[in-house]
Amino acid sequence: MKLKCQLIFLVIFALQSLISFGQNNTILIPRFNDKYSNYVKQLEEGKTEIDYVDFRNSFIDSKQFGLKGSAYDSLKNLVYGEIQKKNYQGVISLTKAMLSIDYTSLFAHKYLQQTYKILGDTINRNKYHDIEFGLLLSITKSGDGKTCKTGWHVIQIEEEYFILNIFGAELQLQSLISSGKNMCDKMDVKTDKGESLTYYFEINKVIEMENKLFGK
Repeated sequence: MKLKCQLIFLVIFALQSLISFGQNNTILIPRFNDKYSNYVKQLEEGKTEIDYVDFRNSFIDSKQFGLKGSAYDSLKNLVYGEIQKKNYQGVISLTKAMLSIDYTSLFAHKYLQQTYKILGDTINRNKYHDIEFGLLLSITKSGDGKTCKTGWHVIQIEEEYFILNIFGAELQLQSLISSGKNMCDKMDVKTDKGESLTYYFEINKVIEMENKLFGK
């Protein structure tokens, strides 16, 4: 209960930060003293040469994963509004609050590093850029996405939609299929060039975590 209250506080804190431009917002390091917490501490120190596959897996193995929920989604929804208003300090506050909940968030790292680039903060831009692409490559190098057998390995559905957005692909139809030991999301999409394509995401870890959290 105490940790859930802490996440609610993050949302309130982020909203208050939008009013106080120039605040030195910080990302909270989880206090579980587990592999995920240690990875977050290391990355925040600028040590970005890590095993990003292991890092992503460490998140779903951490108690922190069970705390991700509506607070994260609320912060994400607010980011879009601050981007439209070009409220850069607001974007920083919100994305850092998101990373305090889920440091593997590609969405948060993307908009954080892009905002630091606009503000001319090269050090922070490079750090969060390197983390974003470390996370992204850990997915896209796991397969070719052309079949379920060779689908991209994801641990959260949010990763699928981030990659589709990167490719400029609009989802037309999503279906669940299996191939051997793999369960996959089959994503029929249309690209911004009008092409109809199909991508496959292997979701074994997603299914495994759903079974743990909600029961089979």
